[in-house]
Amino acid sequence: MKYQKIPEATIRRLSRYSRCLEEMEENGEKVVSSAQLANKCIVNAAQVRKDLAYFGEFGIRGVGYYVRDLLNNIKKILGLNKEWRMALIGVGNLGSSLLSYFQLMTTQDYLKQNYKVVASFDIDPPKVIGRVSEKLGKPVEVFHINKIKEVVKERRIEIGLITTPPSEAQSVADLLVEAEVKGILNFAPAQIIVPEGFEVKDVFFTTILDNLAYLLSN
Repeated sequence: MKYQKIPEATIRRLSRYSRCLEEMEENGEKVVSSAQLANKCIVNAAQVRKDLAYFGEFGIRGVGYYVRDLLNNIKKILGLNKEWRMALIGVGNLGSSLLSYFQLMTTQDYLKQNYKVVASFDIDPPKVIGRVSEKLGKPVEVFHINKIKEVVKERRIEIGLITTPPSEAQSVADLLVEAEVKGILNFAPAQIIVPEGFEVKDVFFTTILDNLAYLLSN
């Protein structure tokens, strides 16, 4: 099902609702009102109802929302009812830290959205593989960057994580586009351009810090 013109802020809040509902379900809660969900997610009840109304009617008047049903519906809306297979490109300090993070989340069952790194790439696999293996506690498969296309196809990769130096980010994005990886999460502090039909999200720590500095200054 396709939804048009949904504000990005709504999508971010849906993710927050999902996490809150998962916690409620783990605690054995069966039903929740919009006010209760809003209070737990630190928004207001009218906002919860407005966000959910973009996608249909989920509650029962006078009862509220069934926690499990609402959670399942939100996961379907966000595409979290499947496993998303990812590749990480650039196994330096940041890249190996992210690999460690994803392994920890998966091992300890924190990462319930089913995001899974199934391959990583670097320009010098022998150089990084020992360091990564030591950090993660077990060997991690690191392919040469020139094998992206065949590995993407073989392992059905849909999302690429770019953790290279900024000077390499665009060329890596081009390789991902050529391999038909439709989603890119860019951690490199560089703007990258992709054709229509591909999606890029940037994670620039300095931009977030600039925003925080502005709020503190004002």
